[in-house]
Amino acid sequence: MNPEEALREIITECGYRERLLHTERIPGRSARYGELTVELEPSVKSLLQAQGIDRLYSHQAEAIDAVLRGCNVAVVTGTASGKTLCYLIPIVQALARRASSRALLIYPTKALAQDQLRKLSDFGAGRSFTAATYDGDTPQSVRRQVKKQAQVVLTNPDMLHVGILPYHHTWAEFFRSLEYVVIDEMHTYRGVFGSHTANVIRRLRRIAAHYGADPRFICCSATVGSPLRLAGELTGLEFHLVDEDGSPSGERLLGWWNPPLLDEATGQRASANVDAAQLLSQLAMRGVRSIAFTLSRNTAELILRHARNLLADRGLEDKVMAYRAGYLPEQRRAIERRLFDGDLLAVTSTTALELGVDIGGLDAVIMVGYPGSIAGFRQQMGRAGREGQTALAILIGLSGGLHQYLMQHPQFLLQADAEQAALDPRNEFILGAHLLCAAYELPIAQADSGLFGPATGELLEILAEEGFLSLRQGMWYWTQPDIYPAGQISIRSVAGKHYDIVDLTQDTLLGTVDADAAFRTVYPGAVYLHGGETYRVEQLDLEQRRADVVAAEVDYYTVPMSVSQVHVRETTEQFQAGDLTVRYGPVDISTRVIGYRKIRTRDHRELGVEELALPTREFDTYGLWLSSLEAMRVCADGGHDLLGSLHALEHILIGLLPLFAMCDPRDAGGASEMAHPDTGAPTVFIYDAYPGGVGITRTVYMRLGELLTAAAETIAGCPCEIGCPACVQSSSCGSDNSPLDKAGAVALARSWAQMVQMT
Repeated sequence: MNPEEALREIITECGYRERLLHTERIPGRSARYGELTVELEPSVKSLLQAQGIDRLYSHQAEAIDAVLRGCNVAVVTGTASGKTLCYLIPIVQALARRASSRALLIYPTKALAQDQLRKLSDFGAGRSFTAATYDGDTPQSVRRQVKKQAQVVLTNPDMLHVGILPYHHTWAEFFRSLEYVVIDEMHTYRGVFGSHTANVIRRLRRIAAHYGADPRFICCSATVGSPLRLAGELTGLEFHLVDEDGSPSGERLLGWWNPPLLDEATGQRASANVDAAQLLSQLAMRGVRSIAFTLSRNTAELILRHARNLLADRGLEDKVMAYRAGYLPEQRRAIERRLFDGDLLAVTSTTALELGVDIGGLDAVIMVGYPGSIAGFRQQMGRAGREGQTALAILIGLSGGLHQYLMQHPQFLLQADAEQAALDPRNEFILGAHLLCAAYELPIAQADSGLFGPATGELLEILAEEGFLSLRQGMWYWTQPDIYPAGQISIRSVAGKHYDIVDLTQDTLLGTVDADAAFRTVYPGAVYLHGGETYRVEQLDLEQRRADVVAAEVDYYTVPMSVSQVHVRETTEQFQAGDLTVRYGPVDISTRVIGYRKIRTRDHRELGVEELALPTREFDTYGLWLSSLEAMRVCADGGHDLLGSLHALEHILIGLLPLFAMCDPRDAGGASEMAHPDTGAPTVFIYDAYPGGVGITRTVYMRLGELLTAAAETIAGCPCEIGCPACVQSSSCGSDNSPLDKAGAVALARSWAQMVQMT
């Protein structure tokens, strides 16, 4: 049965017709081909012929031509559009002409690098050229061989940062002959991780130059806003953009699925997890191969368990599996093989399978909640599609305001421009850390300021005052031979320091969490998930930087509540929109986790609130703030509570941030006051939740009118009376969602949106 027929049958037989709010048919497209202007080497032509490739898609031909002309190239096309050939052909062309050539391929995950190695093997790796992965799983006995013999090395930013660049002298031959650097899945490099990776790439360029190499960069990405800006931020280089996709695409049927409302007062809906399991199992019963993408590991496991129960009567429970981080590499490879071979009918997954791991042809995709970005949505949707039939993609709405906005505005996902990936390589906390790493690798010259940015000189002087560097004959030298800086700096967090998470039951180290996140994730009483197991935090030792946990079977999860105060340091940008003043600049934040909520996993109902006494955390970051004296009149005329209106608007603005910047609502914080001392007026603040900022609020500052309009539409479209989790309530609110004035927030959002749009 084809996916479309299966869906019609399911909604009829199961009584789900009212759940399917909207469908949209996305037509397929035919392939467009292009010709190369550069003659390929005979051996390269033979490799292509062996793969059955007798012509190239237009975007492949354009990208390859540009690379072979000497350009840095950014390729931004859809899922399964053949981006791999855009960098693989130039690489094998270089190897055919000079066997000593080298290429470095950087992927965001180890799994993706392993998958790409298999693809390279199909394309001649091991016969025509040598390729190998170099990551944390590479045995020590193999590493020396990879350094000396591999012509193409596949790695990830973490290993490049901690295991390659600091040991560049052992890679001298490789760096001396480095011709190409590939950065795949470019859109994933955002926020803290992207800001760190941008500095790792600058260190890579510096090491390559030291050995006399000037490699060309090829960046590949799914749909992303301002790709040239992103490629430039990541590398510090200029790029030629290729974004006209010439690959064929089958027809897709996209559906918006909203679980029924259970409680209009609270906005609570039926479980999206149960609906997802029902859909997954019903599709499997009809032979439709499907994948359900979830927002968390726990959700993937819950849906798997429920789907298996539903399939047990048919003897199909072994035909559905979960796939996520936390599984052993060999387990993940086995699941990938079963998917690729068609042995599995269904899989539940986190975003681990969103990226380009090859799992063969699937018929349907179920997205349990919006994945957080247009790029992620389109990439997940693109996972389904087999030649000759319509692919099915269903987005299931969760109860939150972001998800309900998309349920009520289906055209947004089809018409909206892709968000920009927000990152800031100039974040002084991050840049300072990488200057330490760079000095350890090679003395830093004054000219390196052109590579790392204008703040380099000042930061170097600060690091010298702290005793890490010394200036001799115009060069900055590392002065701490007993310290290995890269080993102390995680590129997945801003703070270098971390907390150990220790399982008291087994007396084993489960993992670590960076200091910035510790108060939000491993506070006393928190439910902590690791490797599919549930733990409860017994103690957070601030002096030893250690969280003690014990295994626990609980039916709830926990959400921290925090309160924040904001002090404006400086206004660097601003604009006036009627009475509304919008400013952007550095701010000082004082934030404290004051307690947590227990939320029942099954139906997301609140079970209770527990208080905490944790110290205040202070940090510098960047934010935007909206101030308006007119807000007092707007609220007074409508009989609205002023603080409640500002507070409610703050919540919905943060909740909708992922529609306009690639981020999670937890990546930002907020505050609201009737008369803030730095503005003298009613003010709403939104700020980056990371020290130094990572560019999130800067991105939103440029799209504020759209954000305010979406906020007004979301609140006004919610059927609740006084505010609920689907519109203006926030589970992380430190003041227990009080006061909130839903109607006042609508009035302010509409008034301010109109002012901004008229500017």
